[in-house]
Amino acid sequence: MKKLASLLLSAAMLLGLAACGGTSSSVTASSEATASEAASSSAASSEAASSEAAAEENTLSTADPVRIAGLKGPTTMGLVNLLPMQEEGSANLRYDLQLYGAADEIVPLLTKGELDMAAIPANLAATLYQKTEGAIQVMAVNTLGVLYVVEKGDTVQSVADLAGRTILSTGKGTTPEYVLRYILTQNGIDPDQDVTIEFYSEAAEVTAQMAVAEDAIAVLPQPYVTSASMQDDTLRVALDLTAEWEKVCDTQLITGVTVVRTAYAEEHPDVVAAFLEDYAASVDAANTDLDGTAALCEEQGVVAKAAIAKAALPACNIVCITGEDMKADVAGYAQVLYDADPASVGGAMPDDGFYYLG
Repeated sequence: MKKLASLLLSAAMLLGLAACGGTSSSVTASSEATASEAASSSAASSEAASSEAAAEENTLSTADPVRIAGLKGPTTMGLVNLLPMQEEGSANLRYDLQLYGAADEIVPLLTKGELDMAAIPANLAATLYQKTEGAIQVMAVNTLGVLYVVEKGDTVQSVADLAGRTILSTGKGTTPEYVLRYILTQNGIDPDQDVTIEFYSEAAEVTAQMAVAEDAIAVLPQPYVTSASMQDDTLRVALDLTAEWEKVCDTQLITGVTVVRTAYAEEHPDVVAAFLEDYAASVDAANTDLDGTAALCEEQGVVAKAAIAKAALPACNIVCITGEDMKADVAGYAQVLYDADPASVGGAMPDDGFYYLG
């Protein structure tokens, strides 16, 4: 009986141990299942969050590249850094940057809707606004004064010394012509009677003429002043037209502005806002990363050589002035031009619709 009792007790203990072992296995499996479900839920949440973030990043009203045009020279030097920004992924948008030698090449493309934005002379923007009945708006001032009178020799010490001379220039019907005419007039020189102004389509043509003429006088913008001086050490900067402007006028001398088609701005206000953010960053790079910007200027054909661009950049007055400050500066400049010659801004002062304020 004792042996039987002992056997029964051992069997009971074995059954108890087996039961405890089964319970432990069940709890472990349950814990593993719970952990697995939590991990799956976390992964799903992460994927959902990533999808939502991606969706937020792609909420612009168009995915098409912004078609923007510029002219060879300073008004486009502030745009070139958009391209590496795009490549490295720091730009908000994609860009199709197109370069032209003269403003009259850009105008028809802009008015026909084949461009979305353009960097053009300030007075031309006002004229286009009038002629197209408000089809373009100015978003930003991109360049302040960059015009200089240069000569071979030492005959021009003041504006008065320009009387009776032949002056070579670019920009007929745009900023260079009207700035020169205004300064001459304010100094008692009739631009139609007292001087002869010969216009060329590109600054490179003016510098070529300077190279073969012994007594040539020219109005050139940066970076062409630097370019011509590096090629011919007999060339001298005689007058800074920004300084001469400030002697006879109390407004900013504005060389270029960046405009947008009104219809495009109305359809894609988010894209315009994103562009202005990118543009400010590009201009900042142009003023701080001289080597990189100079290399881009040569690569894109904005300036012939990187060395020229690097030397000229500090004198190019590249800016990105937007909003109410832009409106005040452009309106003041346009008023001066209008008072001197209404045709310079299209026959009438532009109204408030001319200014894109976001």
